[in-house]
Amino acid sequence: MTISRIGTPEQLRDPNYLPPLWSAVPLGIQHVLAMFVANVTPAIIVAGAAGFGFGSNSADFPEMLYLIQMSMLFAGVATLFQTVTIGRVGAALPIVQGTSFAFIPIMIPLVAGKGVDGLAALFTGVLIGGLFHAALGTVIGRIRFALPPLVTGLVVLMIGLALVKVGIEYAAGGVPLKAQGSEAYGSWASWSAALVVIVVTLGLKFFARGMLSISAVLVGIAAGYVYCLLTGKLPVGAITGSWSQAAAFALPMPFRYGWEISFAAIIGFCLMAFVSAVETVGDVSGITKGGAGREATDREIEGATYADGFGTAVAGVFGGLPNTSFSQNVGLIAMTGVMSRHVVTIGAVFLILCGLVPKIGGLIRTIPIEVLGGGVIVMFGMVVAAGISMLSDVIWNRRNMVIFAVALSVGLGLQLEAMGTAPGGVDALQHLPETLRVLGASGILPAALIAIVLNLVLPQELAAEATEEVSGGLSGHGAGLRDR
Repeated sequence: MTISRIGTPEQLRDPNYLPPLWSAVPLGIQHVLAMFVANVTPAIIVAGAAGFGFGSNSADFPEMLYLIQMSMLFAGVATLFQTVTIGRVGAALPIVQGTSFAFIPIMIPLVAGKGVDGLAALFTGVLIGGLFHAALGTVIGRIRFALPPLVTGLVVLMIGLALVKVGIEYAAGGVPLKAQGSEAYGSWASWSAALVVIVVTLGLKFFARGMLSISAVLVGIAAGYVYCLLTGKLPVGAITGSWSQAAAFALPMPFRYGWEISFAAIIGFCLMAFVSAVETVGDVSGITKGGAGREATDREIEGATYADGFGTAVAGVFGGLPNTSFSQNVGLIAMTGVMSRHVVTIGAVFLILCGLVPKIGGLIRTIPIEVLGGGVIVMFGMVVAAGISMLSDVIWNRRNMVIFAVALSVGLGLQLEAMGTAPGGVDALQHLPETLRVLGASGILPAALIAIVLNLVLPQELAAEATEEVSGGLSGHGAGLRDR
């Protein structure tokens, strides 16, 4: 497929241009495949944390199918907000929306061990947090100063560090097996399935080209799935049973899990909305630069933020998780050179159709947890790498090193301490009100708040000896770490 057959260079840089359908349809589906696994993974993780996910033998296990279905459906709806637009909602750009990893460390403490009963507060928080996120569209340009790369990079790094443990637990056989003390946990049968996914993913990412490289994680998971079929780890009967039990068509149900006000959920989702909004600003800028060779306009940034928020709020009503723009599709646009928002609209319609067909979710839930673990090890590791990449833009003078050190030490320390505490046991935050305890246990919000406050109040200059005193002479003496 050559560019000359799709359109002229000027047409390809125009968001309003629609290429011929024979090329627009596969290009649109390509956008969906690039984000498909990452989009449904948060729903699977939340179900597992709540206690009705993979291997739980819970009577509520079918509810995971509904969460997967809503992830697909409302990723498509939120994407339509961005591409088709409704008034000032939407950037009218080829922005693909999907379920955000950023909120997972906030959601896990909210639902941990509560089963379906924990979802009412969760989705009420998603709804209110989404409306707050939309409101940020009116001020996003004026608050960006408070979220420099030092803060945003730290937050993304913390998100990744909070998630990597999940990937290892999945690859080893899942939390239920671990809780039972089963000898099957961490067995070669589990690790081999995860390793197949990792090896295939890395091989395609580095040695393949085009769509195979872009969808490496998806193909890797498919390879792991086939491996489990061939080794008998995944019985064919489990697939046919899940397919036959799932409906061919189903509509979402508003407030399926009820309504419950939880200040921990509301505060957590509202604060993380800042991070998601800044991520979207970066994605919009990346799309306009990579696809059209220009800077994003204020109108596009505001519209994208509105769509982020309203897409999340609507998802919360029906049992969908928070949405944000998906960065991997920025690179896809830069690679294809096709800036058409209508191409992404086709992908959004495909996602919506998938969300309305529970049989697709029924197949997804048959993926062995070890296979999913191999995929998320790669994805969550990339979240950490993305945070480090963002931090590379920081001027690493002594002031910024101290801010980063204090924020990371408190945030990661609280996170690790909470993870190491058995259910019902005492922890470092046990004397705080429940709302603050849940927020503090994530580690992300304390780290972000400390970094923001210190960045705003500390003087720009810090004496050299002030850093040496607390770093044991390891304050950094490379050219990139000196005061500039």
